[in-house]
Amino acid sequence: MSVQEIETAIENLPDKEIHELADWLAELRNQLWDRQIEKDDKAGRLDALIARAKEQNRQGLTRPL
Repeated sequence: MSVQEIETAIENLPDKEIHELADWLAELRNQLWDRQIEKDDKAGRLDALIARAKEQNRQGLTRPL
């Protein structure tokens, strides 16, 4: 099934089901993001950002949430 066919099928759904689908897609995107962050963390791609944040915190350049 192509994206075009999926889009057409979605356009034909009742509003309630479109909202349910949108919620499901949002959750799926969140899961994909979480997986990517975990992958990047394991690969060390976040180490420099973490070190920078810790240094800024040590220097008092951060503020409490």
